[in-house]
Amino acid sequence: MRHWVVGDLQGCYDDFARLLDLIAFDPAADKLWVAGDLVNRGPDSLRTLRAVYALRGSVDCVLGNHDLHLLAEAADVAPKPQPDLHPILRAPDADELLDWVATRPLAVRLPRFETLIVHAGLHASWTVDDALAYSGEIQRQLAGHARKEFLRQMYGNEPQQWAGRLTGMERWRFIVNCFTRMRYCSSDGALDFDTKGAPQDNPHAVPWFQFANRQSRETRVVFGHWSTLGTVRWPEHNVIGLDTGCVWGGSLTALCLDDDTLTSTPCPLHQTPG
Repeated sequence: MRHWVVGDLQGCYDDFARLLDLIAFDPAADKLWVAGDLVNRGPDSLRTLRAVYALRGSVDCVLGNHDLHLLAEAADVAPKPQPDLHPILRAPDADELLDWVATRPLAVRLPRFETLIVHAGLHASWTVDDALAYSGEIQRQLAGHARKEFLRQMYGNEPQQWAGRLTGMERWRFIVNCFTRMRYCSSDGALDFDTKGAPQDNPHAVPWFQFANRQSRETRVVFGHWSTLGTVRWPEHNVIGLDTGCVWGGSLTALCLDDDTLTSTPCPLHQTPG
């Protein structure tokens, strides 16, 4: 039995299938997690989601920003509809697929491997236990009767600073933004959504994982979301970034948790940045 984590799929079914063949994935024995963003931008989001759902006994995921956007589109509250997602919404099995997506967590801890999986990141002040509790808060919103209103109000960049006293949508929006959107923070820990690209090109900004006082440092964090990060392994910060730009013509990468090896397959250009 082997245990894998794979970076952002973003609807790139053929690349995902090729990677599963490359790692000789055995759904009867192995376990695989996707670090969020199953869908959107790639050529076949519906087929990708169906494939993951069909393997749900051995494949699971955390939610990424594009997965949450899919739920918002299904609820008819997304501010900017994405045509790549429309085949899912029109599919005869849409309700079954969407109900499954809505029950996925934003953070998963694997104690055997001292690893936490998220899509984007964690606030420096959060412990792993905090992260799991905050993931649970969002799961309850997605499972509750107020899901549509939660998804409607989910979008936005405020608040930028975390405080335990935050309540309601301000609190939940910050949690969602950390788990699914963050890359950089300012030196005081405020979320920075204006800065993108590789760290060497942005010396004024701090990658979320580089804060010296980050409370989750003792647990390895495996994440996706940041295709321009440029480096997969950051051992000095105890993180691994698995988004290697599949949809942008990069590669799709899997981490084997059992022996800490990486396996990648090159991907054709599915979409041009910009």
